[in-house]
Amino acid sequence: MSPDRNLALEMVRATEAAAMAAGRWMGRGDKNGVDGAAVNAMRFMLNTVEMDGVIVIGEGEKDEAPMLFNGEKLGRGEEPKVDIAVDPIDGTRLTAYGLPNAVSVVAFAERGTMYNPQHIFYMDKIATGPYAAHAINIEASPTDNIRAVARALRKSVEDVTVVVLDRPRHEELIKEIRSIHARIRLIPDGDVAGALSTCKPNSGIDLLMGVGGSPEAIITACAIKCIGGNMQCKLWPRNDEDREKCKEKGMDVNKVLHLNDLVKSENVFFAATGVTDGDWLRGVRYMGDGIETSSLVMRAKSGTLRYINAVHNVQKLDEISSIKYGAHQNDAYFL
Repeated sequence: MSPDRNLALEMVRATEAAAMAAGRWMGRGDKNGVDGAAVNAMRFMLNTVEMDGVIVIGEGEKDEAPMLFNGEKLGRGEEPKVDIAVDPIDGTRLTAYGLPNAVSVVAFAERGTMYNPQHIFYMDKIATGPYAAHAINIEASPTDNIRAVARALRKSVEDVTVVVLDRPRHEELIKEIRSIHARIRLIPDGDVAGALSTCKPNSGIDLLMGVGGSPEAIITACAIKCIGGNMQCKLWPRNDEDREKCKEKGMDVNKVLHLNDLVKSENVFFAATGVTDGDWLRGVRYMGDGIETSSLVMRAKSGTLRYINAVHNVQKLDEISSIKYGAHQNDAYFL
């Protein structure tokens, strides 16, 4: 059975829970603490959804650490059957150090429609918003892509802003962008938020380029399916061992993965909640007896985007779930 109801309105409870739990760790410098809190809260909430869900894009093989792992089943085991792409915190380091643009994200699509990058942890990516969707080509040079986007947006190359992850592997990319005098916004992490910013009107961001995580690529593709715009990717093996595994599995590292390759379904759902303040969403606000969250939910089939600002009662949440959202010291709450 294909998903019929708007699952995004149920998914957002999971991203809210993950954001509220992880937000307590903001600025403490503990990435594992951030991730563990988000994972536990998200798993709890996703298991309450009436669905038969399997994680296609998660956090690798299960080990002793708390994580939402590839192949894990979630939900109450009822129809509809869905693929799940999840990142409890896109930007654990951003949260741990109190930096902007950390979000909790989850995406659903009909079963069997999400691309599985398997052992390849990175992809080369290019993404842009709806007004330049036709202009990008990952096989063209950065210069050609920037010029094409500039033409589509009716602006000069010098006015185009490109988001790039601040990594040593992007040294040549950054050098080329600078050589044509385009603007660059370097980000330390969080390329889901970076790619989505290209789709937001008046965000000041026009294009995302460079190599980032393959799980984040699939999640981003789901979001772009909902919001408009375009994305193209290519597998990016880290070494010869990765390349050999690709040959064994029949995975073509030279193939361009278009948006419909990354997620085939048009019945796609996406939810995100801000953990720290960002371009799209406000971060979590704690008020003693309440918590404020800011979320975005989208469905590709209807094209609807909803912003949800919620106030959560800490005491009541603690009574009905095993997740502790309130501030506490020596197990005594300050409420």
